[in-house]
Amino acid sequence: MLMKVVAVYKQERDYTRSVTEWLRDFERQTGKSIEEIDPDSREGASLCRTYDIVEYPTLLALDNEGQLQNIWRGVILPTISEVSYYVRED
Repeated sequence: MLMKVVAVYKQERDYTRSVTEWLRDFERQTGKSIEEIDPDSREGASLCRTYDIVEYPTLLALDNEGQLQNIWRGVILPTISEVSYYVRED
């Protein structure tokens, strides 16, 4: 099953630097990138409505049909190993 992880967060916030550093570390350690979405964009607003996202940053793990597999909310980001499970291809 193909899965992906999406990071939903706003730029220019207190937490932005920690999120971008976490994303960079994730890519360096796993060789895979996480899609970044601004909740104020059209696509981001739609995603936030669909998955009831009201807190940023939020990481979503979705399967290839868009079914929610896991969600992490808030500035205490999950470990890279927790998230790396969801960016694999079986």
